[in-house]
Amino acid sequence: MRTRYHDATLIVHEGGRPVVREHQSIVVEGTQIAAVGSAAELARLAVDETVDSSRYLIIPGLINTHHHLFQSLTRGLKAVQSAKLFDWLTGLYQRWQHVDFVADKMAAQISIAELLLGGCTTTSDHHYLFPVGSDVRLEAVLEAAESLGIRIHACRGSMTMGQSKGGLPPDRCAEDEKNVLADCTRVLDLYHDPQRGAMRRIDLAPCAPFNVSPELLRDTATMARERRVLMHTHAAETLDEEAYCLERFKCRPMEYLRQHHWVGPDVYLAHCVCLDDSEIELLARTKTAVAHCPSSNMRLGSGIPPVRKLLDAGVTVGIGVDGSSSNDGGSLVAEMRQAMLLQRVAHGATAMTPAQAFSAATMGGAAVLNREELGNIAVGNPADLAMFRTDDIALAGLIVQDPLGALVLGQPPRPERVMVNGRLVVKDGRLTMLDQERLVAEFNSLVRKHFSS
Repeated sequence: MRTRYHDATLIVHEGGRPVVREHQSIVVEGTQIAAVGSAAELARLAVDETVDSSRYLIIPGLINTHHHLFQSLTRGLKAVQSAKLFDWLTGLYQRWQHVDFVADKMAAQISIAELLLGGCTTTSDHHYLFPVGSDVRLEAVLEAAESLGIRIHACRGSMTMGQSKGGLPPDRCAEDEKNVLADCTRVLDLYHDPQRGAMRRIDLAPCAPFNVSPELLRDTATMARERRVLMHTHAAETLDEEAYCLERFKCRPMEYLRQHHWVGPDVYLAHCVCLDDSEIELLARTKTAVAHCPSSNMRLGSGIPPVRKLLDAGVTVGIGVDGSSSNDGGSLVAEMRQAMLLQRVAHGATAMTPAQAFSAATMGGAAVLNREELGNIAVGNPADLAMFRTDDIALAGLIVQDPLGALVLGQPPRPERVMVNGRLVVKDGRLTMLDQERLVAEFNSLVRKHFSS
């Protein structure tokens, strides 16, 4: 099946920078982009279907580099609405320890649905919650992703230090380390797809330096490098974490990670709020990537990450919405705007441009996840596209001045169509693979019964 999206406005990357191209067409054949060029030129190509796209702004599917999909179960919880990270975690673990497979999968579906409806086509999910005695497995997330059609990096996370060992989570949320490594092997064997354009990859991801042992950090790094998969964890998120690491390990979080072989081009770290200049240089020198989560960092009062310095140093930076309980939303378009505004708060009006924020959510995210085939509209790339109506009231006036700026500066619009790997997963602004009203009703019932205040 060859479909031509005819006479649209596109945002594509050329020479590493996003540019706006008007009166363009895209031909999608199967799962891939078969042609991109002027509408007049591509009008001569033989296709099976032509879609009038003259009212579409088409962009590469957005890429979310950090999330905890299960956390939609407790977003907006009143008890922790004004808590900082450690207090927030301590309060929520009491509810999260009761998550089962059904709740885990449905929560992931809600979070994924919100991502897709905002134009996100690829997500990383840092899943570290496997309560002892529960039936929670990584398959809950994988099934949720498949049911909605999103491309996913499912991170097999872990926590092995409960409160009795000086960690934050209840002991019921702390796994046995041998079981963690055995399950990492299991899910890699069953589900990891290293091929270009893969819909499903497995990354290995201890939750944070302060809730796993140094042995597990090292063993996970060894396994990841033997299997050639990515490594992911939280790092340098708060001053409380810094103080904890200084007291417990006698060094700062980034030095602790370096000592345990957790830097390199196969590592991406979430947050990186509390970095000094030497740590920024370490990230740049080792080609370690960063997932920047602006709304979460603001919501928890964690601070302003030095994203401008990271970019200037050559560090690869992507954007993440982070967990639904620390953001309470899941829009990558909103996060682009927050990322830009937050750097301007810290460093002035020139600190980040709309184009830089857009790149971080597209090609930056692709680079974080080592997916060079994603994040741009180019021949041979998977057909991951988000299509916004240019007559959307949120873009009125803005679209005339600057279509790229329109996405980042104004009220976040929702796309009318979203395509992942050539399949329309959102059409007419609605999910195509699940009944969203039924999903929301069932999820609200579940939350009201088991996870509400």
